[in-house]
Amino acid sequence: MIAHGTNPPSQPLETIANNGFWPQIDPNAFCEEERVHNVTPKRIQQALRAAIADVNRQLASYQAEQQESGRATIDDVPIEPWQTPGDLQLLYLRAVYAQAQADLLERYRDASATGEGDKLGEAKDLAADDYRADARWAIAELTGRNHTTVDLI
Repeated sequence: MIAHGTNPPSQPLETIANNGFWPQIDPNAFCEEERVHNVTPKRIQQALRAAIADVNRQLASYQAEQQESGRATIDDVPIEPWQTPGDLQLLYLRAVYAQAQADLLERYRDASATGEGDKLGEAKDLAADDYRADARWAIAELTGRNHTTVDLI
């Protein structure tokens, strides 16, 4: 969770087009679902566009495989028996949202030079790392790869 404040943007943000295979991204839904407020609309758009580019790059081979199998969009990809409709789209959105959250956390780091500001900045760095791990997990789950978390001690 990013505590950017409590006031949503005053005017709705435009939907971000995607590459045709993956769903478009609604910045308003991102802000509502992820509780991102008091961030400039341009910063939100930039973070989401960068996240889309990164996630799409990571999923390029998966997308190519699906399209070579005649599946024009993610909606055409059959789901596993244990999955529910919309799971693949949800995992994609989770990956994009997590990447965007990580980017926003890093960019909205406290500029305070006090010890308290440094601690807050370190906490935001750790949270950004957690969001990046969430994105990797969602991508692995979407593509059917096993996902593992390893921490160095």
